[in-house]
Amino acid sequence: MKSNFRRILYGGDYNPNQWPEEIWKEDMRIFRNARINSATINVFSWAKLQPSEHEYSFDELDRIVDMLSAENYDIVMATSTAALPAWMVKRYPEVMHTDYEGRQHKFGGRHNACPNSPVYRHFASALVEKLAERYAGNPHVTCWHINNEFGNECYCDICQNAFRVWLKDKYKTIDAVNEAWNMEFWGHTLYDWDEIVLPNALGDGFSLDSTHFAGISLDYRRFISDSYLDCYKMERDIIRRHNPDVLVTTNLMGTYKGLDYFKWAKEMDIISWDNYPAYDTLPSQLAMKHDLMRGLKDMPFMIMEQTPSQQNWQRYNTLKRPGQLRALSYQGIAHGADSVQYFQLRRSVGGCEKFHGAVISHAGTDNTRVFRDVAQLGRELESFGTATLGSEKHSEAGILFDWENYWALEYTSGPCADLKYVPQIQQYYDYFYERNISVDMLPVDADFSRYKILCAPVLYMVRGNMKESLEAFVRNGGILILTYMSGIVGASDNVYLGGYPGPLREMAGIWVEEIDSLPPEMHNGVSFSDGSHAECNLVYDQIHLEGAEALGEYTRDFYAETPAVTRNSYGRGAVYYIGTQLDKTGLSHVLEQAVAEGQVRSLIPEASELEISCRESEDTRFYYLINFSGKDQPLPESLAGKTDLITGSVNRAEDVLKPWDVRILTEAL
Repeated sequence: MKSNFRRILYGGDYNPNQWPEEIWKEDMRIFRNARINSATINVFSWAKLQPSEHEYSFDELDRIVDMLSAENYDIVMATSTAALPAWMVKRYPEVMHTDYEGRQHKFGGRHNACPNSPVYRHFASALVEKLAERYAGNPHVTCWHINNEFGNECYCDICQNAFRVWLKDKYKTIDAVNEAWNMEFWGHTLYDWDEIVLPNALGDGFSLDSTHFAGISLDYRRFISDSYLDCYKMERDIIRRHNPDVLVTTNLMGTYKGLDYFKWAKEMDIISWDNYPAYDTLPSQLAMKHDLMRGLKDMPFMIMEQTPSQQNWQRYNTLKRPGQLRALSYQGIAHGADSVQYFQLRRSVGGCEKFHGAVISHAGTDNTRVFRDVAQLGRELESFGTATLGSEKHSEAGILFDWENYWALEYTSGPCADLKYVPQIQQYYDYFYERNISVDMLPVDADFSRYKILCAPVLYMVRGNMKESLEAFVRNGGILILTYMSGIVGASDNVYLGGYPGPLREMAGIWVEEIDSLPPEMHNGVSFSDGSHAECNLVYDQIHLEGAEALGEYTRDFYAETPAVTRNSYGRGAVYYIGTQLDKTGLSHVLEQAVAEGQVRSLIPEASELEISCRESEDTRFYYLINFSGKDQPLPESLAGKTDLITGSVNRAEDVLKPWDVRILTEAL
């Protein structure tokens, strides 16, 4: 369990270039008091590093790197390629992206480049070459941070031509494109590659999240994700030529829809992401994103950004309450983070992020509540040394998360506009979270043999060898949970004929004839075979049994007393099929049975309202206990007698955790 780092990285985005140099020395003093040991620099400095096409200036960046190196910082060196300098846009306006409405943008904003622009790629490559040549050998440069928060679709003519090339590589013939996209519909048959038009507001797009032809829109999502990935790989490869052993990453954004992060993860050395909850974000929603980020590479990750106090760009930018920053930071570590980093270290004097929180506020002093919270956490993390670094989570349960299903489900026209991908996944994650059952977020091509139970909610698109992999998992004794809107289409959003759930039908032992959908004010009920009852809403599969047994039946409407929830034995395992969106009680009822059959265990034997996670090193198990409940919570009796890594004290059975309190209990292996 080797760690990527020599210590827990503690710091964040630092922009001394925005301040006079006399302030830098004071910054170092203040950061030292907070035990800050890391800084992400050079994120948006392209215009300063390259003031004109043939001129570069690294003097100031040299002084920043020298200062941080002298302070023994771990430097995260960004490449500055996420915002274009004005001179480039003035001379080469084609570098700017074109939006969904077909408008080419002018200079301004960030993430503003066309990812397929040869001019952009030329200048970005040249800049990264000079940066890598200059700094890649510095032992304090621990990690390289490429670009920043990749994303933003482009619909320009350059992308259109590149898309046609991408399609030729994928489909080989125009006839194959017509078949994949079902272009006979509406008489849209294509006869030449240059007849392909981008699916934006001027073409076959209907809105940003809907389309007349899902096949072309899905392929464009894939193409744009690949285009930005090519930009990432271009910069990464330049850096590796100068230092093949250095870590390279870019900051991801949780469940951000635009990029296929599982595909990206294969090209990244370590996952990093930006954690920005809103005032009403539930702890389980954050936990799922942390687990998703860990699951991208099945290894510890970095929290690249979070705010120590408040955001500036949300509708309601609430302050973090006393203790909340600490609890949220430990939550990230509990789920696999080996860093805690902030945006930003000193608050900006102007621009749209001037009210975004920072370690040093506009008052410029360390005598603030936020700084004291930051400093307390810094001291605690420093005291751990390398004890937790590289430690892993082990789970018996997994949940499938798939960006292509994310895109496809939300492009489909029907049966219900309220059917959104992430909330569907979250329902299942919440069940495990509330019972302190460790769960992994998995790609569809993961090794399923490590798990006892898999949940695959709304597995709308089944492609590649997904069918065979899931069948093998169940046949070998696994428990699989399927739901409505599963096995409907293939890779191009064309329906599997012969009845739903298509290729999953035999394994599930059912046939779905129709799918009803009712508005929110209408609902149905499910009566289970043990006499219990639950409400259901959103969608309602009309199910015929083909070997499965009915665990629950609808109670109302013309399909009353027909199956709503089923179980089918398959090989040495079983498939549960949930044909409607059950309320929380009903979903728990079904999952309790599935979990019991799979013999999946909670981290502790008793119920607790604490969030409890576990990481393991080679010789120690770390139980992370965090109180997000808003009220005092007793220490679980099964964890009494263990030593708290933070305080060094032995926990007692009568101990109580206050709101936002954290304990890390250790157990020798």
